[in-house]
Amino acid sequence: MSSFSLAPDAASHSLKRARELFDKSASSAFLPSVDEELHEIAIARRLRTQYNQKKVVDATINQKKKSEEGAIVVSSKQLHGVDDGKTEVFTVPSNTSTSGVLARLQEEKKAEDSKPRGILVKHRGETSIPTPTWHAPWQLSTVLSSHLGWVRSVAFDPTNEMFATGGGDRVVKVWDLAKASVGAPDALKITLTGHISPVRGLAFSERHPYLFSAGEDKQVKCWDLETNQVIRHYHGHLSGIFALSLHPTLDVLVTGGRDAVARVWDMRSKTQIHVLSGHDHTVASILTKSTDPQIITGSHDTTIKMWDLAAGKCFTTLTHHQKSIRALAQPSFEHTFMSGAADCLKKWQGKDGRFLKSFRDHNAVINALAINDDGVLVSGGDDGSLRFWDYETGYCFQDTTTIAQPGSLEAENGVYATAFDLTGTRLITCEADKTVKIWKQDDSATDASHPIDMSSWRKQCIAESKMRY
Repeated sequence: MSSFSLAPDAASHSLKRARELFDKSASSAFLPSVDEELHEIAIARRLRTQYNQKKVVDATINQKKKSEEGAIVVSSKQLHGVDDGKTEVFTVPSNTSTSGVLARLQEEKKAEDSKPRGILVKHRGETSIPTPTWHAPWQLSTVLSSHLGWVRSVAFDPTNEMFATGGGDRVVKVWDLAKASVGAPDALKITLTGHISPVRGLAFSERHPYLFSAGEDKQVKCWDLETNQVIRHYHGHLSGIFALSLHPTLDVLVTGGRDAVARVWDMRSKTQIHVLSGHDHTVASILTKSTDPQIITGSHDTTIKMWDLAAGKCFTTLTHHQKSIRALAQPSFEHTFMSGAADCLKKWQGKDGRFLKSFRDHNAVINALAINDDGVLVSGGDDGSLRFWDYETGYCFQDTTTIAQPGSLEAENGVYATAFDLTGTRLITCEADKTVKIWKQDDSATDASHPIDMSSWRKQCIAESKMRY
């Protein structure tokens, strides 16, 4: 028999089977019997995979077994994936079917998802109010008047016996710290001349008897303090130099200036190791550390860059500031650092540059920052304002203004540089009235005479918790 003769029979058989399976009439339709136990298991699996809620599954399976009203307790975190600690109770009548429970749960979830949600608004828990550490207020102790121009830079000797200042009169002056603290007439030890523009950066070497200076004349000089002469010049900057810093463990010198780059120099061979380019404006402040990132730069382009010294490349750029960054400072007791600009002061994690906190309400162009080992941060503004902060919490415990010396203009009370001595008990400020001022703590002050204002501090913490940065 040929295959063509079997084709009509096969088609007839297929048509008959399709009719038996899909006929709409109840009498002739072929419908498999429903296994109630398998049906309940399938519904339970669907609820478990969609809502991840065992209680819903158990309650749904037991609905047909209960003759009285029951309650299904559904936690909102398993319905919506958010752990807010809230639970919702659905009362289900005894005659409610499994499909009815599922439909109600789906409607509740759809209604919750349809609610408008703020994209930029995040859930905030209860605001914690840290307790600031009490610090004694600072007061003016001594005024040194020797410079003939604005005093723009200051640096302390590693032995804490002397400090150097440089200014707009193009000279570097070296002072005896002990004598200067008491206002002795012979506090000035020596005046170093050689720059032809204002001196903007100073640094003492910890391993050599050297003093490094940098100025707006594009010159970087290395002074031998035993002979008081210049022994090295570092040439390469294309414009004025605004910042200078020495590496704490390597014989490396880092300078930055108006040419928008930071240059890394070998101290001994005068070789330029790296040119750290990437800023779009003046590099005004530099930090160096013994751990990565070993170089941090702040610029007038409102950014902070963290550099890999070995590769000479930037690996992190911080863009939180909105104004020019003129000052950077780091404490010796933790791996963080501070940046200062006209918008506010910001605290950062030293390892990866993670933002930690903003110190607000110093409404001035911040030219200088300094931190001592007691956790006191001081910020100096171009309007002569000085603010003293608790570094850990950001509480401002003193707000004062320097006074220009007699004969100066009222506008000549700006603070351009600040530094604590190695003991942290003396603060040096370099100012626009051509003076160097020495500040010390008030020994007679106590926490009873100068208490912490917890009321205003609490209000400030609550207000800052609502801010993004």
